[in-house]
Amino acid sequence: MDLVSLKQRFGVIGNSELLNRALEVAVRVAPTDLSVLVTGESGVGKEFFPQIIHAYSARKHNKYIAVNCGAIPEGTIDSELFGHEKGSFTGAVEARKGYFEEADGGTIFLDEVAELPLSTQVRLLRVLQTGEFMRVGSARVQRTDVRVVAATNMNLQEAIEKGRFREDLYYRLNTVPIAVPALRDRREDIFLLFRKFASDVAIQYRMPPITLDDEARRMLEGYYWRGNIRQLKNVAEQISAIEENRVVTAAILSRYLPQQQGASTPVVTAAGVAGDSASERELLYKILFDMRGDINDLKCMVSELLRGGAATSEAKQEVAGYLPTTAGSTSHGRNREYAVNAEVVEEPHEALTKADVQREQIIRALRRNNGRRREAAAELFMSERTLYRKIKELGIEDD
Repeated sequence: MDLVSLKQRFGVIGNSELLNRALEVAVRVAPTDLSVLVTGESGVGKEFFPQIIHAYSARKHNKYIAVNCGAIPEGTIDSELFGHEKGSFTGAVEARKGYFEEADGGTIFLDEVAELPLSTQVRLLRVLQTGEFMRVGSARVQRTDVRVVAATNMNLQEAIEKGRFREDLYYRLNTVPIAVPALRDRREDIFLLFRKFASDVAIQYRMPPITLDDEARRMLEGYYWRGNIRQLKNVAEQISAIEENRVVTAAILSRYLPQQQGASTPVVTAAGVAGDSASERELLYKILFDMRGDINDLKCMVSELLRGGAATSEAKQEVAGYLPTTAGSTSHGRNREYAVNAEVVEEPHEALTKADVQREQIIRALRRNNGRRREAAAELFMSERTLYRKIKELGIEDD
């Protein structure tokens, strides 16, 4: 099977190995009538897979019906799926076919299948085992020939342990599992998707498409993306509609990437530093921005010295603070003498750990804001609660 033509047909974007593997499984299982369970986080694009399975099956000329089980009230779900007879309940003014009856010979996609009530799960299990069902209010058994593809973003094993999902139904649905990867697990596809969404908005509203500079692209690819592709599309559309500058920098992009708590999966950022959460990555980006500002300030001081302007003496004193001390200086820094023209010798130093860098950055932010945690947390792109936790973890004395 040519995956390129499949992706073009269904609008699937990405080249990651995990995504390609999931597509290959969908195509291979399509000619069979086996039940398929598609799993993955919300917003990863699970709805494409039942469409692919139906399109490449022998049922492709029959009906394909998608049902969102979580959007149908518990009191009417049985009627929606299996139909009802006239007068079977209040408001049933006429007999009505259900989705399983309508989709006879075709495919039915049960999205959010974990939201089904236990009583409906029993009915569904019978359909999967025997192909038989009864309308609500009827005693007549009917048959249907339907291929079932289900999807969920929940852990069904945990739901089984809690008594919210039937174990026998799980094994019936999970004949062939397809795991759709989260966006953070296919980082090579993030920029491709962002560029596609930005281009779509530009074409639709006849505006120049936005582009990302290198720093913004690294930030985009290093973000956790809890909302997956749906969140990425939302961000691309927001920036396209709001920003006048069509070249997006990291500073601009950071305003559209909310802090996301609970990102427990370690993620490697563009700088190659492993982070425990999205807040830590954003903190490291903040450190890099501050370092860049300090370097620019130092360049200005040196430029002032070279020009020999009126502020030369003041600039000289500031620059002197960055230079190494002479041999007569003390180890504690008292009575230090500096030589502006002294040769700079690189001395060995201890490598700072990530915790050391975070500790220093938090201390500086607290000092700049006179110990006010709320303002310091905002400067560090984290919540006040996260800042409090970091202060305790790193042993910072917060006066």
